[in-house]
Amino acid sequence: MEITLLQALLLALVSGLCFAGVLLGLFTNRVIVLSFFVGLILGDVKTGLMMGAIGELAFMGFGVGAGGTVPPNPLGPGIVGTIMAITLKNQGITPESALALSYPFAVLFQLMQTFIYTLFAASPEAARRAIDKGNYKLFKFHANVTVLGFFIAGFIIALISALAMEPLRTFVELIPQSLIAGLTVAGGLLPAIGFAMILSVMISRDVIPYILLGYIAIAYLELPVMAIALLGAVFALIDYFQQEKNEELAMTQTNSFSEEDQYGI
Repeated sequence: MEITLLQALLLALVSGLCFAGVLLGLFTNRVIVLSFFVGLILGDVKTGLMMGAIGELAFMGFGVGAGGTVPPNPLGPGIVGTIMAITLKNQGITPESALALSYPFAVLFQLMQTFIYTLFAASPEAARRAIDKGNYKLFKFHANVTVLGFFIAGFIIALISALAMEPLRTFVELIPQSLIAGLTVAGGLLPAIGFAMILSVMISRDVIPYILLGYIAIAYLELPVMAIALLGAVFALIDYFQQEKNEELAMTQTNSFSEEDQYGI
């Protein structure tokens, strides 16, 4: 599949807006959002959503920074990985192998993000000085220059990635099929590893029965994913209503103790 100049510009525009949206508190940098728009632009929403699903699972763990660590950026698999999964489909590239191949780009996006943060580190102080002097135009510039930097960086990287698909296609054709199969297996493991990283942080004695129930439903009962999701929603509602009941009971007991203290009973 060939990417036209218009499609490349649209991909770059989406990448720039989504990259800048991180600073606005939006969830535009999630893999599932990025992959959907890439699939929509390239005319293959199904592959885009498949890539977004496995990428989202992987970055549930890989996309969380622990302490001072900076994780890879989801724009790697969201933009570049989805482009590879769609345009190189005929070369045997699956969403799983595209996920594995996109990690260097995820690191590149993160290095670019760190560079922009460092480059405009003095912008908040400059904006404060501008507002003290009453220079509102200069204040607006310093307040928004980091967002502009993120947009330009996302735009340029995505544009280069889209226009460089032909050399990448030539490179992929040189890769042995056995290695592509290995990348597919590795890419299939990445979502499981990412999800396991999340569970290692949030695991507790209370949720172990639900994890075991989900495993039994998938592995032995062979229920579809939608049925598992609905079953999880049922247990979530049960837990929510039980917590409300416990809070009401605790409030009643507190009021009862207060009345006993007041009347000396």
